[in-house]
Amino acid sequence: MARSYDEAVRAFRWNLPARFNMGVACTDAHATGAGKPALIFVEESGAVIRYTFEDLARLTNRFANVLVAAGLQRGDRVAVFLPQAPETAIAHLAAFKAGMISVPLFTLFGDEALEYRLEASGAKVLVTDLAGLAKLDRVRDHLPALTHVYVIGPDSGGALSFDAALEKGSDRFTPVDTTPDDPGIIIFTSGTTGNPKGALHGHRVLLGHLPCLQFVHEDMPQPGDLHWTPADWAWIGGLFDVLFPTLHLGVPVLAYRAKKFDPDAAMALMANQGVRNVFLPPTALKLLRQADVRQEGLKLRSLLTGGETLGSELGAFVQERLGVEAREIYGQTECNLVVGSNSSFFPIRPGAMGKPIPGHDVQIVDEEGHPVPAGTEGHIGIRRGDPVMMLEYWNNPAATAAKFAGDFLLTGDLGRQDEDGYLWYVSRSDDVITSAGYRIGPGEIEDCILKHPAVALVGVVGVPDPVRTEAVKAWVVLKPGVEGTEELATEIQRHVRERLSAHEYPRAVAFTDALPMTATGKILRRELRARG
Repeated sequence: MARSYDEAVRAFRWNLPARFNMGVACTDAHATGAGKPALIFVEESGAVIRYTFEDLARLTNRFANVLVAAGLQRGDRVAVFLPQAPETAIAHLAAFKAGMISVPLFTLFGDEALEYRLEASGAKVLVTDLAGLAKLDRVRDHLPALTHVYVIGPDSGGALSFDAALEKGSDRFTPVDTTPDDPGIIIFTSGTTGNPKGALHGHRVLLGHLPCLQFVHEDMPQPGDLHWTPADWAWIGGLFDVLFPTLHLGVPVLAYRAKKFDPDAAMALMANQGVRNVFLPPTALKLLRQADVRQEGLKLRSLLTGGETLGSELGAFVQERLGVEAREIYGQTECNLVVGSNSSFFPIRPGAMGKPIPGHDVQIVDEEGHPVPAGTEGHIGIRRGDPVMMLEYWNNPAATAAKFAGDFLLTGDLGRQDEDGYLWYVSRSDDVITSAGYRIGPGEIEDCILKHPAVALVGVVGVPDPVRTEAVKAWVVLKPGVEGTEELATEIQRHVRERLSAHEYPRAVAFTDALPMTATGKILRRELRARG
């Protein structure tokens, strides 16, 4: 381990192999016959099921054979619509081994959100549970590309049984020979206008996450390491801040995802299972603080947090109550884990995101992609060619081109860098809402609300929230003759919740006679935010 941050930056060199497959790296590479633990699954009942790397290697081989037998070929898309569960990991890793592209989907997605992502990705296979199947059944007629649906658990609901398919599949499989630049996963992200975009990542994205993981978690793996996060395995945070790179390093992952974050249950889980490393978004930390939970027996060694600004008060709480330093990270779906903090390398400055992780060139640039002087506000940019950077937006060359300026990918966030190299987040240059660690695009919500028969116009913004950082608020102009009532507001909330997702529905609905707009008809969301 380097003795200083400057030494770590100078010494770092990317050394990507000519051939690399994420599925092999997370299973076969550690299936040496030693029986190393890979996945520890805690069911809602409290029962614990343990998987070794040998188990994961065999199960992923079986499902890779199932996918090939179903007629899928290299590059075909395999969607995974599941919570934290062993089958979630198995489906993704099997798709990687087979040279296919996985598509993670959030279990709280409603019908329209699910349909859009399945249609846009052209997924041929979906792995889900009975709850997901019920949603799929309402939109499947609009998805001609989807040919096979596998349902986990003892009841397949009339679809194909995932468990039965695994039983039939051979546990021997020759992985597809992939390069680091071959596509492996599409993760949909939200923007301010239009539909969500699919960030297409190559197999190299796993390697690109490792420098930050080892920087923040102090040279992981260490003896006894066990990693957990309450974040869903449908977003880049759950998958690539925790699941895949942790397995790649030969460290076991704890799988447990309650329907709702419970501070008492989370603390008890970490203590009882001996969790050593954890990714807890600031919202989870705020809930822990509010609940004033105290738990004996915590064995945490390192804690990563990110997605929202932490602040000094919350950082002090983590140190006092959890016994570890809160180490912030910064990134986004298109290019993740590029900034971080660790007082072993430099003092943590409350409010700062940290410094660029060794191996990542992160700078403050102007709109043309030219670096600006220290202390100057500008766009947070990441230099092209970074292994953790997306290959492109799926089937969207115009959006891909617009994401870059000169040699830099523009994150869409404004920031500044001080004379000592610390990066400070200032604001968003777009209107993406950051709520409970999720990045939520107002465009999709506005489109959904406009489908309500009572709505003429709508503008969606984020407003300050003490727990979530921001909450979604909808400003609604009703059609003539319609009265804005509490009942109608509740109906509009339910309309979004059922069609998009529970994390996207507006927690506040305000009725107004008109929306502030530009001369070209664009909603001035900054004015709506100013209204509160």
